[in-house]
Amino acid sequence: MWITFFRLRLFCCLLALLMVVVLVINVTQVEYLDHETVSATFVDSSGQLVSSQVTGISRNPYCGYEHQTLSSRERMEEDSLLAASQWQVPDVGPVPFLKSSDPSSSYFVILNSAAFFKVGSQLEVLVHIQDFQRKPKKYGGDYLQARIHSPKLRAGAVGRVVDYQNGFYKVFFTLLWPGKVKVSITLVHPSEGIRVLQHLQEEKPDRVYFKSLFRSGKISETTECNVCLPRSLPLCNFTDLYTGEPWFCFKPKKLPCSSRINHFKGGYLKGLLTAAESAFFQSDVNIKMPINSSGPDLVTVIPRRIKETSNLELSQGSGTFPSGYYYKDQWRPRKFKMRQFNDPDNITDCLQRKVVYLFGDSTIRQWFEYLTTFVPDLVEFNLGSPKNVGPFLAVDQKHNILLKYRCHGPPIRFTTVFSSELRYVANELNGIVGGKNTVVAIAVWSHFSTFPLEVYIRRLRNIRRAVVQLLDRSPKTVIVIRTANAQELGPEVSLFNSDWYNFQLDTILRKMFSGIGVYLVDAWEMTLAHYLPHKLHPDEVIVKNQLDMFLSFVCPLET
Repeated sequence: MWITFFRLRLFCCLLALLMVVVLVINVTQVEYLDHETVSATFVDSSGQLVSSQVTGISRNPYCGYEHQTLSSRERMEEDSLLAASQWQVPDVGPVPFLKSSDPSSSYFVILNSAAFFKVGSQLEVLVHIQDFQRKPKKYGGDYLQARIHSPKLRAGAVGRVVDYQNGFYKVFFTLLWPGKVKVSITLVHPSEGIRVLQHLQEEKPDRVYFKSLFRSGKISETTECNVCLPRSLPLCNFTDLYTGEPWFCFKPKKLPCSSRINHFKGGYLKGLLTAAESAFFQSDVNIKMPINSSGPDLVTVIPRRIKETSNLELSQGSGTFPSGYYYKDQWRPRKFKMRQFNDPDNITDCLQRKVVYLFGDSTIRQWFEYLTTFVPDLVEFNLGSPKNVGPFLAVDQKHNILLKYRCHGPPIRFTTVFSSELRYVANELNGIVGGKNTVVAIAVWSHFSTFPLEVYIRRLRNIRRAVVQLLDRSPKTVIVIRTANAQELGPEVSLFNSDWYNFQLDTILRKMFSGIGVYLVDAWEMTLAHYLPHKLHPDEVIVKNQLDMFLSFVCPLET
């Protein structure tokens, strides 16, 4: 009898233990991981939380970058940046198109959609990815973008995405305004497409190629140029003497290297993908396609009491996510009060007696174009520079304002830049005296999207060193960094300028410039959170908000 009782008790214990194990496994698959409990993860600049548990992944050496002379601190930083930018895509072998991620058969569910929400509450959304056979995916790695928005209020904010690596994702939103708030989830690229983009980044960094014209008298030759070229033919070495930034051209057959006249984009390599790989990059199929809700896609948010609102504002720290949100088409940063420069006179008052330097690509050239169009007294001085290339100069003599724009050094995909105008941002910064009447804004990202990340890290390291030196000699200089932004994507653009490439650059940019006394204009969130379609060059309403934020750093509200 005692033996029978003991066996029965042992059986019950084992059964209970088995039930607990099953419950833990089920919960782990869907609900266990959240933004508080995920270990060994990082948050990218689009809010995607990606596991970095895989370590020791080797990277292909690129053009001597593995032989760079780096200090131990620089080497540690680079390893950390590469780890933070690593995207975990399971090595599952070749995947047929029908078994790849299908946004039309995938769905999301708002958890606790019937719950009572106040401004400041957290909203959680579960996303389930399925393939084109409507079967659940068993692995992760898809690139999702997520936002909440209220169309009537012209309000919007981005969300934080957690990848469970099993076909499930959870998105966390902070509800920042009252009213009807709608959830939108977008599949930017399936994980199968991300694997292709990774391969191109490491194996085909020359898929954008550049050229230079060499001329002497009546003789002229054009040769190919790039950060790295095969040494099978003689090369002209145009590596910058001060920054060490590498740049090479094939040597002309009849002319010396010193006869180089200009630099321009040669073109884009074709035929990069197999037919099977091309299937993962189809417009209206699996590039930036919406994922629908299987139930309600919105919640109702009520206002907080005044006391609760004050506490909410005080609780924001340096790691605030999202960094801001739109309300009635005006960007509202969560860490400081942004001014609205709605009148040209407001901008003139802010910039009076100041020299403003804009360095970088065409996305910061938009700032120059906006300012010279919107402010009548800021008159562009004709330097005879090529259109859309520069350098450009504008002057307001009455109010003593000087505005300059200059593009960054190669790689730069502009049409034609004279060799004498190829300047590296770090070198330009070293020539600025600085001071309370000096303002600098920098945007360097888009033209690096096709290269291995080490190339971008090196460029930012040089710029950061020059920024720190400028702030050391002139601490009152205002320096602003404009981040990357999302853009429109098609099958071809995805291979060169995908949001996935740019989110990596954005992640690195933020990490490298944190804590050194510069300000950040969060162009990434400002494009993702807005209702307008993504564009490489955002529409004027977004540019206006970027400039309002920039000018708020230059001329903050008096407290």
